[in-house]
Amino acid sequence: MNLALFDLDNTLLNGDSDFEWSQFLIRIGILDRELFEVKNQAFYDQYKAGTLDIHEFLDFQLKPLSRHSRKTLDTWHAQFMRQSVMPMVTQASRDLVQRHRQAGDVCVIITATNSFVTAPIACEFGIEHLIATEPEHIEGEFTGRVADVPCFREGKITRLTNWLNSHGWTLESFENSTFYSDSLNDLPLMCKVKHPVAANPDETLRAHAVQHGWDIINLR
Repeated sequence: MNLALFDLDNTLLNGDSDFEWSQFLIRIGILDRELFEVKNQAFYDQYKAGTLDIHEFLDFQLKPLSRHSRKTLDTWHAQFMRQSVMPMVTQASRDLVQRHRQAGDVCVIITATNSFVTAPIACEFGIEHLIATEPEHIEGEFTGRVADVPCFREGKITRLTNWLNSHGWTLESFENSTFYSDSLNDLPLMCKVKHPVAANPDETLRAHAVQHGWDIINLR
């Protein structure tokens, strides 16, 4: 039995769903462009540079969820999937996931982006298991706060370990464990698996992959 872990943004997707969700809300007039667009871009730049304060970002990203009903948010998300997400889904990514599924591997998307944004995307790829940052909710309505450990950097290791434990597994339970990611932020988890793969890597991850002999692939 093998484990296949997939980062989502800029890995399976040719773009960033977290960033695009805020841009979508700005575009349909839910968020004020002047107040939010510059801040959204700044957080994205910090993420790419490896300097993001995840708690500061989540306060920015999750607060809008608390201002609207889940029914309304779900309606917007369906539009977001059509207009913003589907154009970011590449055939190469679909084929990669399908190869692992056909091999009978346990497939998991593990992403820092919150589960409200990412759960429908995981379904689009046919991936049953999702480990994501969890927005807190009460009776189905979001509070604007984060629940559990954010699924970011070392937090991905914590969340994956807890998820594996809940299934009675460890990484050592699998003959092979593969993790596909584009980002330097995922180096902590990439160093834990047996087969790290740099997919569409940023410059820092590419250099690390070359130095350590990791596979490098292009899904775009």
